[in-house]
Amino acid sequence: MEIFDNDLNAEIIGFGALNVDKLYSVENIAGCDEESFIKNETDTPGGSAANTIVGLSRLGLSTSIIGKIAEDSEGDLIEYNLAVNGVYSNNLIYADKGATGKCLGFVDKNGERCLYIDPGVNDEIKIDEINPLNIMRCKIMHYTSFVGDSFNTQIELLEKLNEDTLLSFDPGMLYVQKGFDILKPILDRTNILLINEAELRLLCNNNEAPLKDLVISFLDLGVETVVVKQGSKGVFAMNGQEECHVDVFDCNVVDTTGAGDSFNSGFLYSILKGYNLEKSCKIGNWVASKSIEGFGMDKFPSLKDLEEFFK
Repeated sequence: MEIFDNDLNAEIIGFGALNVDKLYSVENIAGCDEESFIKNETDTPGGSAANTIVGLSRLGLSTSIIGKIAEDSEGDLIEYNLAVNGVYSNNLIYADKGATGKCLGFVDKNGERCLYIDPGVNDEIKIDEINPLNIMRCKIMHYTSFVGDSFNTQIELLEKLNEDTLLSFDPGMLYVQKGFDILKPILDRTNILLINEAELRLLCNNNEAPLKDLVISFLDLGVETVVVKQGSKGVFAMNGQEECHVDVFDCNVVDTTGAGDSFNSGFLYSILKGYNLEKSCKIGNWVASKSIEGFGMDKFPSLKDLEEFFK
């Protein structure tokens, strides 16, 4: 079953995997032939695009997400989370069989993590399951990664986007490992590239060049804005008019899972508000700093929180 409602015109639509994050708090992350122990477990709705879209909804924007879930407890949890956070359901796709995607995450006492993905029905999205009328008026389409074939559907959808719609792309390591040539159809349409430094260097196959040179190479390809997330070192960003480096905010780290997605929420919110590059990165960093003070989306700030901070 598919839900279509042309009256729900989202400003930002995400297109990415919908997962339930099964997060295990551990003493330390075990390596090969090592052991650790689980201290507690938390199940939270997740997926990179979903995290960003829920964050944008909490910041007061109208949002929707293209994604697929099954009729199981994990699918119910994802659907409930989207609903209570005000994300329109008109682009949700319901599978007749199969299982909703899962992400198993192990988080240590320092907030560092490792993730294992069980994609489920995420990889079964076909282009004819997406109603083009539902996406025509969105201002930003935000792409994140899938494990399998839904990547090809993302490429097919590019032709159906309104030419005025900005494409925001956070490839993640799963897509970066595909290589530049495979990603080129999406990169050619990308307006805003959101990527971390390790991913950028792997995509460019260059660990030696100055970061700025790598960023400029994507600006030369036609990407309008490149934002490089550097973890505790902050963010470096460039567009045709501006260049900036913005430091992180001090915070009490509990779980870094989704920190980059949270940054994306703050940054894309700021872009729609017309803020300059530096302020957009600053807001992105602040949103990320609040979100990693809890598990999942527990500590994600609201629009009121943001307004209070910048007052």
